[in-house]
Amino acid sequence: MSIRILALLTAAAMLTGCASTASPVLGGGNISYGDTKAIELVTNEFGSTDLQSIAESMARSLAQSGVLEARPVIQVYDVKNKTSEYIDTREITTSIKTQLMKSGTARFASDNTDMQSQVDQLKLQNQSGLYKDATVSQMGNMVAAKYRLEGSISSIVKRSSDYKDVFYKFSLQLVDVETGLAEWMDEKEIRKTTER
Repeated sequence: MSIRILALLTAAAMLTGCASTASPVLGGGNISYGDTKAIELVTNEFGSTDLQSIAESMARSLAQSGVLEARPVIQVYDVKNKTSEYIDTREITTSIKTQLMKSGTARFASDNTDMQSQVDQLKLQNQSGLYKDATVSQMGNMVAAKYRLEGSISSIVKRSSDYKDVFYKFSLQLVDVETGLAEWMDEKEIRKTTER
């Protein structure tokens, strides 16, 4: 074996020996990973199981409705939170969008909250002079949405000294932008009860 090959093998062995494998950083307390699909019943407030259940139900219903046969472009509007608790409704619509995109049944335009970022980026590319002309995205080429997706979540809370019942109702509709007609609508209801 030549000295050069031997030197390379020695260097490789030394580098391998220096490599470390990642080990967990342990802190105080009992912490463990849980199943993200497991039913979460810590409180009767809106939780991860509710979010997953709503998103799966709505995405499946919309995909099976037949309205999305031509993979239309949809713009998602914020879901109105009519409950008395904080619910990140964008996470619900993001999950619905993700499931529909993965199934290949729909395409999504910038939603109403991200539209300004899209416009700002186009202006920056076209007006700043910072970019090569051949790489600049041209103004006037954004694809308009055929439909808008909008909805609301509301709740009814009943309680007594030893009992609390929370009823959630999530409603979603797909509206044709040109005609204003609702082409699809569905709702999901969830009831959670706590006894002391």
